[in-house]
Amino acid sequence: MITTQSKKQQVMSSEPLLYSGLKVAYIMSRFPKLTETFILFEILAMRQLGVQVEIYPLLREPASVMHPEAATLVKEAHYQPFLSWPIVQANWRYLWHQPRAYLGVLWALLRGTWGSWRFFTGAIGIFPKSVYFAQQMTADHISHIHAHFASHPTAAAFVIHRLTGIPYSFTAHGSDIHRDQHMLREKVAEAAFVVPISAFNREVILKACGGQYADKLVIIHCGVDIDIFTTQVETAAESINNHLDSRPFTVLCIGTLHEVKGQTYLIEACRLLCRCGVSLTCHFIGDGPDLAKLTEQANQAGLVDCIHFHGRQTRAEIARQLQTANVVVAPSVPSQDGRREGIPVALMEAMASGVPVIASRLSGIPELVKDGQNGLLIPPGDAAALADALYYLYEKPHLRYRLGQAGRDRVLREFDLRTNVIALAQRFHGAVIS
Repeated sequence: MITTQSKKQQVMSSEPLLYSGLKVAYIMSRFPKLTETFILFEILAMRQLGVQVEIYPLLREPASVMHPEAATLVKEAHYQPFLSWPIVQANWRYLWHQPRAYLGVLWALLRGTWGSWRFFTGAIGIFPKSVYFAQQMTADHISHIHAHFASHPTAAAFVIHRLTGIPYSFTAHGSDIHRDQHMLREKVAEAAFVVPISAFNREVILKACGGQYADKLVIIHCGVDIDIFTTQVETAAESINNHLDSRPFTVLCIGTLHEVKGQTYLIEACRLLCRCGVSLTCHFIGDGPDLAKLTEQANQAGLVDCIHFHGRQTRAEIARQLQTANVVVAPSVPSQDGRREGIPVALMEAMASGVPVIASRLSGIPELVKDGQNGLLIPPGDAAALADALYYLYEKPHLRYRLGQAGRDRVLREFDLRTNVIALAQRFHGAVIS
């Protein structure tokens, strides 16, 4: 009998032959961005399939901490300033030789983003560079362009497509389609296909497009490497013994320290639990604009000894932290400026590691976390409900173990990086030969 894993290995071994002639340009806002592991490891998985990937970041991310796997890609990436003499020359060539196409796409970009200060000024800023990228991609014989995020990266892909005819696609994650939908319809209309990472996102895009282009919207989840994020070594019996030993209940929260991640509600939930006599320790992995505010909240709540902020960490370090966690919490909320989560990759990593999760019933999260089956869902912004859910898992080590195992099974079925990258590569291939 052939197992699912062996079938997957057979497919992976044959795929490079199919995609060896495919050359794809990836566009993203910043590279290498530590929190956007889904882009980095998608690119690496694409290369394992035989796809030739060229990286065209709009900005170079200053990285004090970098995933080791990104080091080689940084050296290869096509970084460019906003303006330079070669960029001016490229713009002049297109204006001289293809004036209608050049002026037409500039007008489409400005008209489409008018009314959004962020998108309009961003369009002006990236346009000259995008024109230069069009020249580079033509010289490099790029066969397809894929942008991550529906905002500025897809605007750049739109420009390049208009000037060169190279087909493009884009992945829509979360805030990039919820916060501002200026020009979204135009971007979808000219794309070969669009990848919403959830059914929730697909409906958001479909609504923005007035019900049109449904055939272009292909749900492909982000995924995680199930060989890196492996099941906790601890067995159910050991979990129970640890509970009986009164070891601190270990809570882990991974993500940028920002309002949209809802960390303030987790700190309040920890305060409520400690007041009830629960011995716990809560670890925050990540950095961001809310660090000072969250640190002050923890201090004011008297939680200095049990709340810990670890800053940015690499994927390998997070994988190690997950091996010691009793639960991972993603208390996401809609932010005041309209941001929303998609499906946090941190939840996928935790579930792949066999760690039970608690998350907000928000956006596409219920498509990953099934309440009571492979995790627990709570209302966004409800610290009391979060405290209750944490206490429920604290009291029930058997349930923690069962939810953790079910969570890993869920990731194996629908959120495996390799499987989902193959699905995306197939779409690239189809867009090129059509």
